[in-house]
Amino acid sequence: MKKIRLGGKVEVPVIGLGCMRMADLSAKDAEQVIQAALDEDIHFFDHADIYGGGKSEEIFAEAVKNMGIRREELFLQSKCGIRQGMFDFSKEHILNSVDGILKRLDTEYIDSLLLHRPDTLVEPEEVAEAFSILEKSGKVRHFGISNHTPLQIELLKKSVEQDLLINQLQFSIMHTGMVDAGFNMNMTNDPSFDHDNGILDYSRLHDMTIQAWSPFQFGFFEGVFLDNDRFPELNAKIDELADKYHVTNSAIAVAWIKRHPAKMQTIVGTMNPGRLHDIAKAGDLTLTREEWYQIYLAAGNKLP
Repeated sequence: MKKIRLGGKVEVPVIGLGCMRMADLSAKDAEQVIQAALDEDIHFFDHADIYGGGKSEEIFAEAVKNMGIRREELFLQSKCGIRQGMFDFSKEHILNSVDGILKRLDTEYIDSLLLHRPDTLVEPEEVAEAFSILEKSGKVRHFGISNHTPLQIELLKKSVEQDLLINQLQFSIMHTGMVDAGFNMNMTNDPSFDHDNGILDYSRLHDMTIQAWSPFQFGFFEGVFLDNDRFPELNAKIDELADKYHVTNSAIAVAWIKRHPAKMQTIVGTMNPGRLHDIAKAGDLTLTREEWYQIYLAAGNKLP
């Protein structure tokens, strides 16, 4: 499995396992998923305190305990900041959330903590205080954010002393806003509208790793684009390349993300061990420049 460095510092596999759906599994079934990940050298597990209302973290911890896996063999990430009907980046909420995460994961520390979605009521000084307490206490080793714009990041960095290594963002073959606006610079067509405030270039300039979530989805959880009759041209191209490289279409979808020189980490959320083995083949697959563009165009995009 190819490795990248989060924020240019911490080595992790280029594919991580998102554990949102683990709440639907028994601990026994979770063991099979975790073992499949480890068999593929995927030791990076992404959680959030809201996944299954915390149940995903509990089931993961129970499975890991049953398997006898040593804590140092795992890279555990979790997120906080989303509450029922609101977002909350207050010092109190961040600290309480991390204590809950640690308890559910049955661990003394997490490797990285992300602030989940921007809180417009954020007071950066409070975030800074919370992060410093968490770092000094050894409860959190690294920090980042999710779904943040460059200016929202800069606002946090005004007070936060720790490096923000990660920004977790939705990105896939059928969710390409981060690259569309760049292609259509100085145009007046719809793709020229910059929804992301230049976050892709900002991330590369500041050595911030983008973690791509929902790599197989189109729209905002509208569905999976693979094997979907709504996208015949795209699936024909993906299937053609899957045959060429002797992998599945899901591996091609992840390889497309991996091909970008921003060195993104893809977070996949499958709870199917067999499919995870198939997806993992993307870790050692590099599409050509021509193939990347062919997929982009087959998805219905146009170059100016």
